[in-house]
Amino acid sequence: MIDDDSRWMDHALQLAQRAAAEGEVPVGAVLVKDGDILGEGWNRPIGLHDPSAHAEMLALRAAGARIGNYRLPGTTLYVTLEPCVMCAGLITHARVQRLVFGAADPKAGAVHSLYDVIGTPRLNHVVEWTGGVREPECATLLRDFFRARRGR
Repeated sequence: MIDDDSRWMDHALQLAQRAAAEGEVPVGAVLVKDGDILGEGWNRPIGLHDPSAHAEMLALRAAGARIGNYRLPGTTLYVTLEPCVMCAGLITHARVQRLVFGAADPKAGAVHSLYDVIGTPRLNHVVEWTGGVREPECATLLRDFFRARRGR
């Protein structure tokens, strides 16, 4: 599974680089089931004029449209950055089985850094999760993006 996690995170990193090329915060996400991609996305809130257009949101929307269902059981979501509260709620409501993320987000992370949304047993679905997969590459991509944006 570790090899699969690294391979799929590599795909998410490629999507994050696409976001960066579009001037968006470089976050990419890919939803996988049984080795097949159901949906993918990269941050696009600026380009789409949509504050909800996070990579996770777009990947899960694409997957739901593809399979014709808003529930996505048995899936794994790979995302380069720990999801925010909005996306963690979405992941839970969609019944994603497992979340794998790269870099932690100490300012807005809703998996373990700031909040624990997806693991709360009080909710009707608890998502399994693994953090830190390809963390150095994910963190570097974000750090370099923000440094360039600030002009340093």
